[in-house]
Amino acid sequence: MNFILETLQVLLMSIWYNLESFVHLFVPRRRKNIEGEVVLISGAGSGIGRLMAQEFAALNTVLVLWDINQEGMKETARLAKESGASRVHYYLCDCSDKNEVYRVADQVKREVGDVSILVNNAGIVTGKKFMDSPDSLIEKTMEVNTMAHFWTYKAFLPAMIANNHGHLVSIASSAGLISCNGLADYCASKFAAVGFAESVGLELLATGKDGVKTTIVCPYFINTGMFDGCQTKWPTMLPILDPNYVAKKIITAVLTDQVFLLLPKTMYLITALKTVLQWKLFSLFGSYLGLSVEVDCQTFPSRHLKLQ
Repeated sequence: MNFILETLQVLLMSIWYNLESFVHLFVPRRRKNIEGEVVLISGAGSGIGRLMAQEFAALNTVLVLWDINQEGMKETARLAKESGASRVHYYLCDCSDKNEVYRVADQVKREVGDVSILVNNAGIVTGKKFMDSPDSLIEKTMEVNTMAHFWTYKAFLPAMIANNHGHLVSIASSAGLISCNGLADYCASKFAAVGFAESVGLELLATGKDGVKTTIVCPYFINTGMFDGCQTKWPTMLPILDPNYVAKKIITAVLTDQVFLLLPKTMYLITALKTVLQWKLFSLFGSYLGLSVEVDCQTFPSRHLKLQ
């Protein structure tokens, strides 16, 4: 009897969710009001981090900026204030250092208050083939791109759970869904970041904390300088993304509680094909799209350990 009832429930809810998705193709989702929320962005000194700070600032939020670049953060803070942030605080923090993450997090909680929107954006790329990558750079990639998410969640998630209110945003990568030739450590770190964020999201739902939302962002290469020299075989289908466009799409995803954001939209199809096509066929398809072509790491050596 339980089997029949649960199966019927799943079928009915499936119809409802599909109908809901269809309606939202024509009717925009309602956006939530985040005025006054405390938003922490790691890697906020440049690139997407800076642009997201400006977008959040325009929504009259309280901004907390983390980066290892003091001057970059100062400039982001200045731009955020001009964009309308109610308050802006910035802190030097090396996200690869667990103890420093915890120390600065405690300082934020004392001086600003509980963080209600956490954006894990800091990221690095070594720009070397796997066998050419020193162990220290591989470890640093995992520490910044993956392990830092563990420590920031540990620091700020308890308050969100207690209030059943908050939002966890993971800026991952399409390389966390589909591997790229020549970016082994980077792909590994982003796959881990996606899996971690998704698992914590499911854990929150299972414990009834549905007020804490999650958004996992997986963009293709973004023209921020982190991947200077990277090219795309089919720019119409898989364009190098404009950072302003990406930042705006991320904010929209947060305001509408969108769980997964893949950019460009063709990534949804490519990811789906990966799960259903046999390996040889997908490898052939990937070569056709240019996904299997080795990333020319020699064109962006200055991006080694570059914080996003």
